[in-house]
Amino acid sequence: MVAGITGQSFAPDDCKLLVVKVGSSLLVEDGGKLRKQWLETLVTDIAARHAAGQQIIIVTSGAIAMGARKLGLAKGGRGSLADAQAAASTGQIILSGAWAGLLEENGLAAAQILVTLGDLEDRRRYLNIAATLGRLLAAGAVPVINENDSVATEEIRFGDNDRLAARVAQAAGAQGVILLSDVDGLYDRNPSDPGAKILPFVDIIDDSIRSMADGASTSDMGSGGMGSKIEAAQIASLAGVSLAIISGKHDHPLERFGSGGLSTVFAANESKGARKSWLGGRLTAKGKIFVDAGAAAAMARGKSLLPAGAITVEGTFARGDVVDIMHDGKCIARGLSEYGVDDALLICGKQSGDLESILGTVPRNVIVHRDQLVML
Repeated sequence: MVAGITGQSFAPDDCKLLVVKVGSSLLVEDGGKLRKQWLETLVTDIAARHAAGQQIIIVTSGAIAMGARKLGLAKGGRGSLADAQAAASTGQIILSGAWAGLLEENGLAAAQILVTLGDLEDRRRYLNIAATLGRLLAAGAVPVINENDSVATEEIRFGDNDRLAARVAQAAGAQGVILLSDVDGLYDRNPSDPGAKILPFVDIIDDSIRSMADGASTSDMGSGGMGSKIEAAQIASLAGVSLAIISGKHDHPLERFGSGGLSTVFAANESKGARKSWLGGRLTAKGKIFVDAGAAAAMARGKSLLPAGAITVEGTFARGDVVDIMHDGKCIARGLSEYGVDDALLICGKQSGDLESILGTVPRNVIVHRDQLVML
């Protein structure tokens, strides 16, 4: 048995709120035309779940591919950032119209939300999105969410909608995420290799699991791949949300999954709490703090990061900024720094009793407090 794998399962019907992510390769044909007949079957599934009392949020890709077809742009609209933004601007109208029309045919109201990475990385904007989603769901609408590729740049992009779906689930308080993919789930090797086996359940996301992802999308239209799906599962897990990767190549994919279709399910760990889940799910940090083995072990036991356990720092950060905490070449934790970078450098490796003489002020005796820290 592979490390981290058990025999548990995920029952999507048990989720009061479910996030469903649909990728470009499923929504759009190679020429950029919408796969409307397939999408109709998916919306039928969504409507059936909604009628049964389940709330649904859709995270959708496809705007760039559809816009590139409309504008006649080469390389599917991904030849340059300007092309991608123009294609997204054009395709988003087509895409949202398709979703709204099909949902309305099934008696459901669609609500569009376009977000950038910064909208979910900034705490206040994150809470605003959470409040908007809550009100829409309470009113019976189906939120349809996409990254705002028309304004996003490489520095502020999610880069794929897998991680966006996990962050949306976190913000909305969902119990489950389903990533519709062009494969049935995570395999122990390339699915085309003889003897490749699907992993039905992943309990712990460790290096052995990450090594099974090839890091690339199997289509030319999408920007994600199995690596991004595993990162999404990590974000979801920290928030206490189960995540399933299933195939979207079949009609009625949600019905098929609910009836026992192939999938890989990533376990929901115990939620770290709202603020810590937000911290753990962030994709950006202002700096890094490198720590020794003793500090790493202490934090794993629920302790704060003390100056004595810090080796050095990198980046440009102020007090209250998010920092990654590094040990042995890996990011092991994330938290809010109690010090700016200059003072943090001065106190690395120092005992708490020496801080006042070093800084000339009454100091805070930790660099990152345990209440503002989450282990990854």
